[in-house]
Amino acid sequence: WLERGCKIIEREIPEQILADGGQFELSPMYHALALEDMLDLVNLAQAFGQEQLAASWRGHVPSMLRWLQAMTHADDELAFFNDSAMGIAPSNAQLRDYASRLAISAPEPLPSLTYLKASGYVRMVADPFILHADLARIGPDYLPGHAHADTLSFEMSYAGHRVFVNSGTSEYGTGWERLRQRGTAAHNTVIVEGLDSSEVWSGFRVGLRARPKAISVGANPCGGQYAQATHDGYSYLPGRPVVCRRFELNERGLSITDTISTNAKAEARFHLHPLVSVTSMTSDCVVLAIPGGRQLRLQAEGGPLRLEETTWHPEFGVSIPNYCLVLPLLAGSASLSVEGG
Repeated sequence: WLERGCKIIEREIPEQILADGGQFELSPMYHALALEDMLDLVNLAQAFGQEQLAASWRGHVPSMLRWLQAMTHADDELAFFNDSAMGIAPSNAQLRDYASRLAISAPEPLPSLTYLKASGYVRMVADPFILHADLARIGPDYLPGHAHADTLSFEMSYAGHRVFVNSGTSEYGTGWERLRQRGTAAHNTVIVEGLDSSEVWSGFRVGLRARPKAISVGANPCGGQYAQATHDGYSYLPGRPVVCRRFELNERGLSITDTISTNAKAEARFHLHPLVSVTSMTSDCVVLAIPGGRQLRLQAEGGPLRLEETTWHPEFGVSIPNYCLVLPLLAGSASLSVEGG
């Protein structure tokens, strides 16, 4: 049994743990669960004197811890990409403590720009901003069950508080709400003609799917970092529209520029954390109040901004009212700049 089990693990680890340490379903929540499994394997091997096995499995943990760190907000909770929610996997603190008890050190502090190339996620920091950008494929082609239609979405924290949030996951099953939470409109990205960028259906199915292309990540000559990509998720529509998004982050703030290659109707959506409130709003400018007395000023170019009511789902069985800013891509482009105050 041990020999057979070890052969299965030996086969599966290179498949399921990517070169950057991420779990191949590209869900931060399932990555945390896989990390717990790997720590359990190390623990069991050590407890039963299987030192060679323990050493082999232990070698994968540091990169998995680093990936977890990269996909974590300032509140020490996970970013919500694909099926992710709080309260299912062990907390980051519990996982770090477990690793420490197995004599596995915590990873070194991350640089201001971390590109998890094998996974496709980018983390950019310009204190007090933290940005997580999704330039990733939706998951393995043959196992997209936890995928959302969230290509080129992002989340952002400011001064320790989440500001822009993907909508999370509150339920599984085959109902309408499960479809809505997996859909493009529930994420901080561009939606074209009101359709999903990847064809999510049933509870864990995906048909046509967006593929990120022309990915570029690096330092800006004028300071700060940038990340840019396109995707072909709407290529079945007339004119084969291509969506392009560029993020730029520096000490002054965040800039997001969206373009679409055709005249298709497109909108960029920006979901606000429930504790973030809109204090003033015009067609091209919004002021947000952040917990702790801080403010953010948002300046838009493109179409007139509007505000929609929606919901945020930080845990299974939880639905919290929040708001979403919607910015049309008039004439095929729009931009949003975010400055602190």
